Amino acid sequence: MPAPRRVVIDPNVLVSAAITPSGATAAVTDLVDAGIIVPIVSPMLLAELDGVLRREKFREYLSPPEVDAYVAELARRGEPWDDLADPPTVSPDRDDDYLIALARAAGADALVTGDTDLIELDLPDVPVLTPRQLLEIHATDAEPSAEPGSPPT
Repeated sequence: MPAPRRVVIDPNVLVSAAITPSGATAAVTDLVDAGIIVPIVSPMLLAELDGVLRREKFREYLSPPEVDAYVAELARRGEPWDDLADPPTVSPDRDDDYLIALARAAGADALVTGDTDLIELDLPDVPVLTPRQLLEIHATDAEPSAEPGSPPT
């Protein structure tokens, strides 16, 4: 699989990256910051991210102005798409169906999530990857290939 470039990133990954500045989820947002991947965003995705980050339990990690800046920066770096009015039911959690619909409508290279229900789906048209899987694919894709006729390393 070639390294995904245009991806839908589940808000659960983005929340984790915002509150834990190390690990796989933060490395995914580092790929966004470096311009290696482009997040596909929609009003619903940005609203969910904003709403979750404003919950009481996350206030120790981000102030309201920091939430504003984080969501605005994602929107700025992202490729905007409209929400589908009534996405088809695909996942066990109906609230996640908009992510699959967004990935399909945008022709995303992948949907990146930590949600087990989504990871376990076998979608023929949208690869569903964990943050770690995305990073592994990008690391493998970035490795220099040997010149023809050169000995293996």
